[in-house]
Amino acid sequence: MKKILVVDDEMAIVTLLKYNLKNAGYEVAIAMDGQSALKQALTNNYDFILLDLMLPKMDGLEVTKRLRQEKIKTPIMILTAKGEEYDKVIGLELGADDYLTKPFSPREVLARIKAITRRTEDEQSNEGENWEQQRDIYRFPDFTVDLTDYSVEKKGEKVNLTPKEFELLAYFVKRPQRVLSRDKLLNGVWGYDYVGQTRMVDMHVSHLREKIERDPKDPQYIQTVRGFGYRFEGESNQNN
Repeated sequence: MKKILVVDDEMAIVTLLKYNLKNAGYEVAIAMDGQSALKQALTNNYDFILLDLMLPKMDGLEVTKRLRQEKIKTPIMILTAKGEEYDKVIGLELGADDYLTKPFSPREVLARIKAITRRTEDEQSNEGENWEQQRDIYRFPDFTVDLTDYSVEKKGEKVNLTPKEFELLAYFVKRPQRVLSRDKLLNGVWGYDYVGQTRMVDMHVSHLREKIERDPKDPQYIQTVRGFGYRFEGESNQNN
């Protein structure tokens, strides 16, 4: 049985999540402040963490930051109030896998958890297979993407991408010269239909441009196709 840590200081939300998660077959642990959440996540093995941002004693951003610093790779979905756009961005930058805006439906929470868990398990399975295989590297004039060890280098220096930024870049480099709609990118990278949340794609594209483009305001690689989505321009010298 998969174990989920639910972190929120609103008892109504905790009760709602706990009830629906248990009915879906999950074992549920509860924390109602940031310090307790951090301690529990560091001392127990959870399969998923639902983490509110506005918490007593330690906020969700700090909890996320410390868990990632401690190399805890458990998927984290942050819970935010409407209007907390800045906090959503920071949470994703710190290593959260996704966010969900309150109020939300239990059905959507379960769908997100299943999609993220499935993707994470697939990635871990791929990591454990055939370590002696040749490296899967895409080389461009300005940067190199190594899909084998999940790294990006620019001018010989490592580029620090969040997990989701790397997944999005990998999706692009595997599909050069193709116009990819925001919905296509959402389904391909996030693993489910993120209805009405195409802003998520735009936000990650903007961050990627800041990190890999010479001039993010006049991008050479990730180009906008107005009215459709994005297209990755660039031919790589690929090693397989």
